[in-house]
Amino acid sequence: MDDLNLSELLPKIVGFYFPFLFALCFHEYAHGWMAKRKGDNTAELMGRLTMNPIAHADPFGTVIFPIMGVMTGFVFGWAKPVPVNPSNLKNPKEDMFWIALAGPASNLLLAFIGTAGLVMMASQQLGDALMGGIYMFIMINMFLCFFNLIPLHPLDGGKILARFLPLEANRWLENNQTTLNIVLIGAMFLGGFRYLGSLVEGSMRLMLSIFL
Repeated sequence: MDDLNLSELLPKIVGFYFPFLFALCFHEYAHGWMAKRKGDNTAELMGRLTMNPIAHADPFGTVIFPIMGVMTGFVFGWAKPVPVNPSNLKNPKEDMFWIALAGPASNLLLAFIGTAGLVMMASQQLGDALMGGIYMFIMINMFLCFFNLIPLHPLDGGKILARFLPLEANRWLENNQTTLNIVLIGAMFLGGFRYLGSLVEGSMRLMLSIFL
């Protein structure tokens, strides 16, 4: 890689990776925070109730794949799931719903904050790089929000859906989650990310219209 390509690539990696890392950590922190509120402090005892990225980092999902994705144009990644012990919850089915929902909700919150900041800063004639960074921050959080709401285990959406399904249906989904994950990955590569991207773009326009 020559110096010119490196000089173009490094800002892209920095501009994407740090907002992505913050969004992932906040997402996992939200799961742990809600679990503690519901009576389970497993995440706190294991050092996961923190914004420290080292505590949440998965070598492949948090480091290697996202950075490679910036280089290839296909960005994807994840963090280590926050541990939750359902036996510590007073109402496991109900409480797991809220614990699962806390992750996507935290990313939606960050996206709203970012959108408000983008609108306020737009009148200050700030540099394109800063405005672009805020836009990227909003987009990353919206993508994480909607992707994690897909109703399949082990995504948050699967645990959210479990609140409304009978025990037999949930057991079937859990027992077949490996197969379903393969189907999900295949669907994403065959165009699912394009549809997800359209949903993210439409949601971002809607949020901007709220603040304008």
